[in-house]
Amino acid sequence: MNEKRAIILDRDGVLIEDKNYVYRIEDFELLPGVIEGLRMFSKNYLLFIVTNQSGIGKGYYTVEDFHVFNNHLIKILSQNRIKIEKTFFCPHLKDENCACRKPNQKFINEIRNGWNVDLKKSWMIGDHPSDILFGNYGGSSTIFLTTGHGKEHLNDLNRIKTKPTFICNDFISATKKIIEFST
Repeated sequence: MNEKRAIILDRDGVLIEDKNYVYRIEDFELLPGVIEGLRMFSKNYLLFIVTNQSGIGKGYYTVEDFHVFNNHLIKILSQNRIKIEKTFFCPHLKDENCACRKPNQKFINEIRNGWNVDLKKSWMIGDHPSDILFGNYGGSSTIFLTTGHGKEHLNDLNRIKTKPTFICNDFISATKKIIEFST
């Protein structure tokens, strides 16, 4: 069976405006270029969302609130002919040392094994150093976006051992870079 390629996406700050623990539909706002970029990816890649949601662990919102909000995102994407294979989320706090919080590899292993994904031909897009570590540890190429919290974490990239493949300022630039690099 042929292995597939994937685009693994952080959610807040990459796909949607990160409004500090966003969970209410009235605060939902897609970032520019997301629909166009995801449509371009969906021709040749499986799409996944992997997101740390410590707001649940902090009690700011519930798992149910997360699902209502995330289902709204999936519905909007679906209406635009974009299929997300699955959203994986970690509800834990950083100090809980769970297996699912990025950069830990639980979810990337589930993607590889569950969908027969070749991680070496796949990409992780995120706006935190933990996203870059997550993708790099899993064997994927990575893009660090300066959207969301990206600008404030740019200097933190110097402190991690592995670097992103590329740094981009917006989603559509990241899309074009991946397509150019992958052909």
